Amino acid sequence: MSSTLLLIAGLVVLCALLGAGAPIFIGFLVVNLLGVLALFGTAGFGMFAGSMLESMSSLSLTTIPLFVLMGEILFRSGAVDVVLDSVDHLVGRIHGRLYLFTMVLSTLFGALCGSAVAVVAMLGRTVLPTMHARGYDARLSASLIQGGASLAPIIPPSLMAVLIGSMANVSISSLLIAGLLPGLLLAAMSVGYAWWCLWRDPSLAPREDASATIGPRQPLRALARLLPFTVIIFAVMGLMLLGVATPSEAAATGVMGSLATAAWYRRLSWAMLQESIRSTVTIASMILVILAVSVFFGQLLNFTGATAQLVERLATIDLPPMAMFWLLMIVPFVLCMFIDQLAFMLVAIPIYAPLAARLGFDPVWFWTQFSINMTLASLTPPFGYTMYALRAAAPDLLTMKQVFDASWPITWVFVAGMAVMSVFPGIITWLPGLLK
Repeated sequence: MSSTLLLIAGLVVLCALLGAGAPIFIGFLVVNLLGVLALFGTAGFGMFAGSMLESMSSLSLTTIPLFVLMGEILFRSGAVDVVLDSVDHLVGRIHGRLYLFTMVLSTLFGALCGSAVAVVAMLGRTVLPTMHARGYDARLSASLIQGGASLAPIIPPSLMAVLIGSMANVSISSLLIAGLLPGLLLAAMSVGYAWWCLWRDPSLAPREDASATIGPRQPLRALARLLPFTVIIFAVMGLMLLGVATPSEAAATGVMGSLATAAWYRRLSWAMLQESIRSTVTIASMILVILAVSVFFGQLLNFTGATAQLVERLATIDLPPMAMFWLLMIVPFVLCMFIDQLAFMLVAIPIYAPLAARLGFDPVWFWTQFSINMTLASLTPPFGYTMYALRAAAPDLLTMKQVFDASWPITWVFVAGMAVMSVFPGIITWLPGLLK
């Protein structure tokens, strides 16, 4: 059987298993075992076991459970309530202030946990009911909450950056740092979209919201209460930028910072710590197993020569590099409306990596754009998990149709942001360049 037929057969079996509801790691495991049998016979199982062991014992992957634990501690301790209250006072009393409040809050939470589902669930349970009660537009509110939550996988700490860096053999430190400015740009563009909507229709936010007063000392008190969180952000990003810590070491200091923050607010307890560790073990174990089986899938593709042949065929397409870039971005944008984004990412990275190198793209720039594109999968109907998480968090405030309708405007804001970063790649590459 030719390498092309092997690739097609493997993808068909994988899609069939995932479509039937099989867990992602089971789908990859079955395809890997069938591939080993077809190529090497039973003698290849030793190679498979060795690859799994090597993938899961990589020191760089300790970043994953540490980042997960940091987010679990902050959310389960209730320390995030302090952030919510403090940011509320800092935003001030302006027309449409809760739209700005949503983006500032989600940016901060994205820098603390990296989970879009966690952020959208928190905003859906806390901010959305307040916006609804004050007369804010439901569709625009849902758009900004989904967009704000989608910043979490982009702004460091980002599990997606760790996974992509591990599979594409790109510096994890550079990918983590690279997401900071793009995340801030997308947040600013989302706020700009909200204000443009308010300029067109001022009734989208209540006027009385701008007339409330705020004491002169409240912003100072709010800043003081946020100081422990700035320590966490510095421990994760600052130490990497200074070249003092590796990603794993920065993640460990982030965990220590989250424990200190929970203790500072007197919300650290043994029961909370047990729950956080238990949840971290479950989540991180699943991620690591998925990563291990997907890495071996990429190794099988390389061994058969299927990846090289596909790269050669795509490279023969007579298009400028930037046109090829957008072609490579359109494929996941469309496909991930229907299939799991993690499953696609794990299949695509082994194929995209040599092609991106062949086209001469800066690896940090390309894979950061790729990760932003992957976040759009959680925003677009019909299977975006961020949408369903928001609907589950506020079932009495939003219909599924409203959530679907709200997802498209913020999706196009993110696409516009990717276009800006294509024209000005320094937005992505400047901060990682400081590490060199």
